[in-house]
Amino acid sequence: MADKIRVGIVGATVTPGGSGWGANAHVPALKALPDFEVKAVCTAHAETAQASAAAFGAELAFHNIEDMVAHPEVDMVVVCVRVPWHRDLVMAGLRAGKPVFCEWPLGANLAEAEEMAALAREQGLRTIVGLQGRSDPAIRYAHDLVADGYLGEVLSANLSVMSGASYERAAGRLWQRERKNGANTLTISGGHGIDALCTILGEFAEVSARVTTRVTEWLDTDNNQSVPVDAPDSIAIAGRLVSGAEVAIQVAAVPVSPTGSRLEIYGHKGTLLLASAGALSTGPNRIFGAQGREAAAELTVPDKYTLVPEGTPSGPPRNVAQAYAGIADAWEGQPSAAPDFALAVTRHRLIDAIERSSREGRTVAVQV
Repeated sequence: MADKIRVGIVGATVTPGGSGWGANAHVPALKALPDFEVKAVCTAHAETAQASAAAFGAELAFHNIEDMVAHPEVDMVVVCVRVPWHRDLVMAGLRAGKPVFCEWPLGANLAEAEEMAALAREQGLRTIVGLQGRSDPAIRYAHDLVADGYLGEVLSANLSVMSGASYERAAGRLWQRERKNGANTLTISGGHGIDALCTILGEFAEVSARVTTRVTEWLDTDNNQSVPVDAPDSIAIAGRLVSGAEVAIQVAAVPVSPTGSRLEIYGHKGTLLLASAGALSTGPNRIFGAQGREAAAELTVPDKYTLVPEGTPSGPPRNVAQAYAGIADAWEGQPSAAPDFALAVTRHRLIDAIERSSREGRTVAVQV
């Protein structure tokens, strides 16, 4: 690539209380890749914009999204802020004719996701959504093993995602307690885990689900008072894939010793297991396999599934960098497996079907 892709990030902010996903995942991911440059940052205030630009080595600092997306030296816009703010920021980038990378969930609901995807399609713009588990080397390898017949016909699968719960939060971190804001155990822990499953095995045909809120109050530590919670924290799903395979899923946020993520896949010829102490989307993931009567053994992921250069930081930046590497291919007109807004809509439709199934107490067909 002759020129670097110059990125403007909204949401990579240096704060006294600690920086978030933009600063801790996106910035180090971009700095590890030779095809990208962190050109600009945009935050809510001029002071934090200047401080963040200095901290991340960005040339440009903005506190107005319209100014950043209009700048001729910003080639791509990255949105990694609170989910309720995604729509307006993404739409600003798309209206300016810029490709956009938006973190997952794409919108606070299905309608917002469809609106953003429709504008991107109308504008003919490249997009990417932060379902970075699809870019994880072990998940990509598992997909190919299944496609190549390692398991034979897939019969059933079981996914367990147990993440840590936080029931005491400062006032500025209480927004996730409201279901309408679209960032909760179902959409984030569940969304990432389910997308990893679908990456390997394909989409769902129908789901029957229970979506519940087991902890209905959190402590607002700034005001020392309890606040109501309606965001779901415990989800159980039984589903059938388009392939016919039966799937069971349990997702929950738990306060003590969460066990992370585990995906078991069983076929006529063999078994695969993917496991992570955290989320499948961030890894690191271990993959185990067995065929016939042999004992399960850990499999080595071939080097070809790693797209990022040696020295890329481990943890959250690594799979984010893997996703960026995919969009770099697309930039050059090459095939890319990077998840786009169309895929985000597919995942939002599945989540919508899960919520409707629980609300209506029935099995719901999934719109693919």
